[in-house]
Amino acid sequence: MKIKIFIIICFFSIFSYSQKTNLSPSKPVTESYFGTKVIDEYRNLESLEDPNTINWIKSQTAYTNSILDQIPKRNYYVEKRLELDKRQGYSVSDLKITGNDKYFYLKKNENEKVAKLYYKDGLSGKEELLYDPVNYKNNERNHDFVINYISPSWDGSKIAISMSEKGNELADVIIMDVKTKYIQPEILTNTAPASFDGIKWLNDNTGFFCVAFSTIDSKSKDFYKNTRTVLYKIGTDSTNLIEIFSAKNNPELKITEDQFPMLLDFDQEDQYYIGMVVDYSYYRKTFIISKKDLLEGKKNWKPLSDPNDKAKNLEIWNNDIVFVSGYNSSFNKLCKTSINNFNFKNPEVLVPEKKDEIIKSYRITKDGIYYTTTKNGVEAKLYVYKDGKDSPIQLPYPSGNINLENKGVNYSDFWITCSGWANEGQRFKYDVKINALKPENLTPITEYPEFKNITVNEISIKARDGEEIPVSLIYNKNLRKDGKNMVLIDSYGSYGISYTPFFAKMYLLWINQGGMVAVAHVRGGGEKGEKWRLGGYKETKPNTWRDLIDCTEYLIKEKYTSKDKVAIWGASAGGITVGRAMTERPDLFKAVIAEVGVMNPLRDETTPNGQPKEFGTIKDPKEFKALLEMDSYHHIKKGVKYPATFISGGINDQRVTVWEPVKFAAKLMANNASNNPTLLKIDFEGGHGGNIPPAQRYANLGDMFAFALWQLGHPDYQPKEPTKK
Repeated sequence: MKIKIFIIICFFSIFSYSQKTNLSPSKPVTESYFGTKVIDEYRNLESLEDPNTINWIKSQTAYTNSILDQIPKRNYYVEKRLELDKRQGYSVSDLKITGNDKYFYLKKNENEKVAKLYYKDGLSGKEELLYDPVNYKNNERNHDFVINYISPSWDGSKIAISMSEKGNELADVIIMDVKTKYIQPEILTNTAPASFDGIKWLNDNTGFFCVAFSTIDSKSKDFYKNTRTVLYKIGTDSTNLIEIFSAKNNPELKITEDQFPMLLDFDQEDQYYIGMVVDYSYYRKTFIISKKDLLEGKKNWKPLSDPNDKAKNLEIWNNDIVFVSGYNSSFNKLCKTSINNFNFKNPEVLVPEKKDEIIKSYRITKDGIYYTTTKNGVEAKLYVYKDGKDSPIQLPYPSGNINLENKGVNYSDFWITCSGWANEGQRFKYDVKINALKPENLTPITEYPEFKNITVNEISIKARDGEEIPVSLIYNKNLRKDGKNMVLIDSYGSYGISYTPFFAKMYLLWINQGGMVAVAHVRGGGEKGEKWRLGGYKETKPNTWRDLIDCTEYLIKEKYTSKDKVAIWGASAGGITVGRAMTERPDLFKAVIAEVGVMNPLRDETTPNGQPKEFGTIKDPKEFKALLEMDSYHHIKKGVKYPATFISGGINDQRVTVWEPVKFAAKLMANNASNNPTLLKIDFEGGHGGNIPPAQRYANLGDMFAFALWQLGHPDYQPKEPTKK
C-alpha cells in the first residue's frame, strides 16, 4: 500500500513540475478605465498570428492529451455514444416539409461519419439520397464538410444546402435541382444560414433571401459588422447579391454596424415582409414592407414595432399580426393587432397570461393557433386557441419540452416533438378530427434498458436573497443521500435562454457511472420570463454565479454530495457562471469545466463577435464595473488554491475567440497555489462546438467526462501508474 501511495505522489509531483516549467510568457499591459487601473498579464496571448502563442497552445493541448491518456477509461464516453448510435441504427435531423408534402431531411446511419441529405415524396414515399457531403470539393485535400442546414423551395423543386467544416459558422451554400440532382455552378460563400435565421425563398422559387457578411475573413474584427439581408437570384453570379434590408440600403432606418437586419419567416400568401433588426436585446425593432414594393426595388420600409412595445415572435395572419407580448405582463400574452392599424401596447388579447406558465412558442394553422407554455423552463404544456376559445391538449406523456412544426397557415398539418431529461424525443401528428396526437416518428424508437432506473426531480432552492432557483435533479432511483455522490452541476444563465429538458445522453452516461446530475436554472436565463433574465444582466450578473454557489451549498447541505465530489460545467456564456463561481468560492468545488467559455469579457469588444449588450460596454462607467466583476480572468489571485480545471476552446470559434480560454488557463497555471491540474485543450479542427462530425464532438465531451470522474475519485478513472524505465 505504501509503495502504491508513493507512486501516486510521484505521478502528481511530475504532473505539477511539468506544468510549472511550461508556463506562458507574460507581457503585461496596464490600462485605465474611469480611474480604475487594470493589469492584463497575458495580453500577448491575444496575438494568434504569433508562432510563440500557437506553439504554447499546441504544447498545452499535447500535454493535456498525455495526461488524459493516463486515464484508463478515457474513451468510455465516445465508445458508448457510438454504441448507442449503432443501436438506434440511424438518426434524422433538420426535417423540412413543403406545402406539397415533400420531405427533406438529414440522415446519418450508425456506420457513417456525417449525415447525408435525403428526400421523400410524402411520408410513405420512397427514400432517395440527394447529396453526400463527402462529394463537396472532393478534388481538394484536407476538407471535412458537414451539411449544417437545408432549405427547400416552396414547391420542393430546388433545395439550398449549407456546407460547413471544422467548426466554422461561415458556410458555402450550393443549390440543387431536386429532380435532376444538378448542382448549380454558382456557390454563395459569405453567409451562415444555420446561425443567421436561414434561407427564405421567393414566392416563385427563382431565388431566396439570406444574411450576407461584409467580409469572408472570420478572424477580422469587422466580421460581424454591417451584415445585410440580400436577395440572390438562381443562375446569376453569386457575388451579384441585391441588398434589400441593410444599413447601407436603408439609411433612414438607422441600423447600426453591429446589428443584424433579417427577414422574419413568411408564407407565400402573405402580402408583406417583416424585417427585424437583431441584436442582443430581448425585444427588437421591426419594420414592414409590401412584397410587391420590395421586389420592385422600392425601399419604403415602415416602422412596425419598437422594443418598448415588448412584442416578439411576430407572424402575419390574414390581415393581422399575431405576437407574444410582454407588455405589462410577467408571463406573456398571446395577442394580435391589425396590420393596417397596429397597436402593440393595446392589442386584442387572444390568450391572457397564465399563472406560473410562460407562453413559449406558437404555430398558426387553418384550424387555429397551437401554442406551448413552460413552468420554470422544465414543465411544458400544449394548448390550442380556436374560435375564441383556449383549450389544453392532452400530451402522450409528461414532457419537459415541446417543439412545434407546421406547414403553414393554410394547412391543418401540425406536429409536436416531446422530450425530457430521461426520455428521448418522440414526434406526433395532431389529428384534428379526433383531437388526439398520433406517433409519426422518422427515426426508430430505441430501447435503453441501462437508463430505466433513472429518475428526474424538479425542485427549487432558496438563494441567499430569498429568490427560488429551479434545479433539475437527474439520478438513479436508488441513490442514497450519504454525501458521497459524484455530482455534475451544469448551468448557463444568459440572454434569457431557458435550459429546457432534452434527452441528454451525456448526463445519463454520467449517472450510469455512479454519479448524479443537477441542472441549475440560474438567473440570466429565461426560465421565469424577462424578470429572470434581468436578474442576471449587467450589474445584476453576480446573481448568476451566486445562484450556482447557493445550489451547490444546498446539495451539500442535503447530503446529496460533498465538496470533494462536485464538478461544475459551463459552456460559452456559461463560462462566466462557472469561472466566477470558482474564483469567488474556490473551496466549494473539486473540479471545474469551462467549455469554449467567456472568461475575459472585459476584452470582448475587441473580438469579431463584439461585446454582447447583455453584458455591457467598457465605454460606460457602470457597465465597465459590471464587466470587470464578471471577468473570471481578472479575478484569479496569486496564492489561492483553485480546483482542478479543464478549459477547452476551438481555434475556429467565431463566437468566443479562442484566446479567452487560453488567457484564463495561462493565468490560472501561473497563480494557482494548489497541486490540482489546470488542463487546456484547444480543438484545432473545431469552433464553438457545432459543425463538426459527431464522433469528434463525442471525443471532446468524453475528455471532459473522463477528467471530471478522475477528479471526483471514480476508481475506474484514476491514472495509470507511470511506466518504469
